[in-house]
Amino acid sequence: MRTVVRKTYKMLIGGQFVRSESGRSLEVGGVNVCHASRKDVRDAVKAARAACSGWSAKTAMNRGQILYRMAEMLEARSQDFSDVTALQDVENSIDLLVHYAGWADKYQQCLATVNPVAAPYFNFSFAEPMGVVGVACGGTTLTSMVGAVAPVLTGGNTCVMLASDQTPVMACVFAEVVSTSDVPAGVLNILTGIQGETLPHLAQHMDVNALAVHSEDARSNGLLAEAAENLKRVSFWPVGEARDSLAAISTFQETKTVWHPIGL
Repeated sequence: MRTVVRKTYKMLIGGQFVRSESGRSLEVGGVNVCHASRKDVRDAVKAARAACSGWSAKTAMNRGQILYRMAEMLEARSQDFSDVTALQDVENSIDLLVHYAGWADKYQQCLATVNPVAAPYFNFSFAEPMGVVGVACGGTTLTSMVGAVAPVLTGGNTCVMLASDQTPVMACVFAEVVSTSDVPAGVLNILTGIQGETLPHLAQHMDVNALAVHSEDARSNGLLAEAAENLKRVSFWPVGEARDSLAAISTFQETKTVWHPIGL
């Protein structure tokens, strides 16, 4: 009788599957997953920052194509999630990715505007990605995980995702989908472990521009104080809350206003 080869679940940082630099692991549901450290958080943020300019510079159509490719690969590998979630959850996640792929070249028209001014100037505002966004996932479904990162990526931001403590294996399988979906290295980095350890480091990191925390009791853990040093935009999303797609995308956008003289 041959020995069964047990799968090693790794984190996705900078387009590479890596173990925690600390060598630590956690046993979840009978399998071992990486236990991310502070150094892993720093490495993920560094990778996300390096990928930021290239991802935001891609055309909106190209970002939409890549998100659609993620949906294609999730469809092709839906059976890989059979041990960690229901088929309906996977199908909902696929539909959600297709939905945000469609938004990629449309949200700008909704958020941009020409401003009326009583002067000889042409004045208009448009949305720009914030940069590196940290996402702390909550809940136990793949749909909630996809719903947490899709609006971040749609708007041209890069992402450091902390997997839910309850579903790290699901996050690792999703990372394998991401790695085969034409997503450039560093655009989406996925860490597993204990959020109580890694989230404060992400909140304190000076090169993270925004933080999205998907948790029922997120407001009570002092994250606002941790994130205040570089004025991060911190948003709290109750798990399972129905969200308007445009509002979710705009949360991670900055508004730039341009003035141009007319007739001078």
